Amino acid sequence: MRSGNPALQESTFLDLGSGTVVSRDGGAMTLDGTVNKTGILLVLTVLTAAFAWNNTLTASGELAPGATLYLWGGMIAGLVLALVTIFKKTWAPVSAPLYALAEGFFLGSISAIYEARFQGIVFQAVLLTFGTLFALLFAYRSGLIKATENFKLGVVAATGGIALVYLATIVLGFFHITIPLIHGSGLFGIGFSLFVVVIAALNLVLDFDSIESGVAQNAPKYMEWYGAFALMVTLVWLYIEFLRLLSKLQSRN
Repeated sequence: MRSGNPALQESTFLDLGSGTVVSRDGGAMTLDGTVNKTGILLVLTVLTAAFAWNNTLTASGELAPGATLYLWGGMIAGLVLALVTIFKKTWAPVSAPLYALAEGFFLGSISAIYEARFQGIVFQAVLLTFGTLFALLFAYRSGLIKATENFKLGVVAATGGIALVYLATIVLGFFHITIPLIHGSGLFGIGFSLFVVVIAALNLVLDFDSIESGVAQNAPKYMEWYGAFALMVTLVWLYIEFLRLLSKLQSRN
């Protein structure tokens, strides 16, 4: 079982038992339970995102003083909580909701920053993100897309390549060096963002497959929270990439 999502790796469910229920409360991971947990995390994210949005964007559509406070605070807290959740899966019932709250501050702030420059971009990105989620879920459940080993290998390899490019961008940024073309609004930059969006979207298929594998292995009940958290990680990435792509497209107008 492969996944480009760092929260869902080949060994995620291997140490949780196979074919037996290992949770202390006698419950096992279910698909409906994971869906419900995902809904809870989405609601928590929206709550803090709305708060950050209102405190980042003024009524006149301009950025408020200290607009990046929620962005950096949410980003750092979200990263810490994500690492905690990945390495301490049993803490997921607590750390996953906290992660969702932290990501809400980050997403609300960065969304307001994009909206201040490109009016209407956030609504478009939200529609595209959830439209992609439901379209791929339908395609996966209906068998139109199958998570074969070659499919998984290709998506994971592409995701790793994108991660290396982003890592190089961050490191080179400390030396005031930028990677040419990919971050611009030219055809190459738009093509790169479109490619990243596609790979981020295909990671949803791997997430669906990994969650189903956990259910099939009777993973413990707390893994419903972990599966929901892992899905949120991919959705956050996909949403940010849609913002980047749309901003490049609007910059050409």
